[in-house]
Amino acid sequence: MKVILLADVKPHGKKGDVVEVSDGFARNVLFKKNQGVEATPANLNNLKLKNQHDDKVAAENLAAAQALSKEMEGWLVETAIKSGEGGKTFGSVSSKEIAAAVKKQYGQDIDKKKIQMDEAIKSLGTHEVKVKLHQQVTAALRVHVSEQ
Repeated sequence: MKVILLADVKPHGKKGDVVEVSDGFARNVLFKKNQGVEATPANLNNLKLKNQHDDKVAAENLAAAQALSKEMEGWLVETAIKSGEGGKTFGSVSSKEIAAAVKKQYGQDIDKKKIQMDEAIKSLGTHEVKVKLHQQVTAALRVHVSEQ
């Protein structure tokens, strides 16, 4: 029996796959646990339409991430940190503080987990951090750290 999987089923396939399974397995396991539906022409058409919609949404998300990446090239995010004599800083600038500064200065919400820093910024001056906006799009963001 041909079945469209609604969830990942370990030995048989992933969500959205059309697989051939035994009638008993389909009726007694997949259908009862809502892990699959019979591959009728109507269900196959619904799957096709869903896949087309998912592809369209993914393309729109990619285009939006690329547009935001181009916009972020000109941004200079200003942050301040306490420092003592000789430019020695007390503390550091973290991704959370950078995300808050971007929100305040440019009105753009960026998840702090998407800001990729090897370590927190511990010196004054201009630094470049990477922001992963999409699986395929990574933007460079300039952060200027000044004395508070």
